Amino acid sequence: MIVRNALFAFRFRLLAVVVVVLVSAAAVAGAVMFLPGTHAQASKPVRIADAQAPEATQYAEAAPKQQPAPKQQPAQPQPPKPAQIDRNGVLILIRTTLLALDQANKTGNYTVLRDLGAPDFQANSAAQLAEIFAQQRKDNVDLSGVAVIDPQLTLLPQIEGNGLMRMAGFFPSVPTQVNFELLYAPVGGRWRLFGLSVSFGQAAPAAPQPPAAAPPPAQPKAPQAQAPASKSGGQAKQ
Repeated sequence: MIVRNALFAFRFRLLAVVVVVLVSAAAVAGAVMFLPGTHAQASKPVRIADAQAPEATQYAEAAPKQQPAPKQQPAQPQPPKPAQIDRNGVLILIRTTLLALDQANKTGNYTVLRDLGAPDFQANSAAQLAEIFAQQRKDNVDLSGVAVIDPQLTLLPQIEGNGLMRMAGFFPSVPTQVNFELLYAPVGGRWRLFGLSVSFGQAAPAAPQPPAAAPPPAQPKAPQAQAPASKSGGQAKQ
């Protein structure tokens, strides 16, 4: 009886130890399962937003080889071209300019001539214009004939490469010929004086002067009769 009780007590203790061991093992396993990061990630559904999309392949085109900049050629001046202006317009410009110069030379006041010009021409003061044309004023040149005489153009109105209109010619007035060269700039839809040059020359070839009278040729001297020389010691007979 005593032996049975002791055997029963031993089995009971052994069973208790086994239970304790199993409980401990289960506790350890449970702790391991609940540690962060120990869950099987395969069982967790992956959202599309969480999945990192593969990087898109970028195709970088080869940059074109930089060509050396071509050497800049000097700008070729544009050739002149005929101006689109009629004969009456040309006459108005020429006569207005030269008559304004004539009035300025006679009065000594170059303000009107200056005001007729383009802004670049107006950079000259009235005093500077008076100094430029001082010789004409001193010579008392009269340009009033340009109001009634038609000019003869040696250079028809043409547009230069810089946009200016140039013309040249002369007035075959008597006794002095008026030579001119004029430049005009387009300002506000009108041609305004940009530059002028006036000179004077002979209107017509001068009549040749008669040659100076030649002195009369020298006349040869007539031979003079001389008495024959008497012989020395000789006496004329009675």
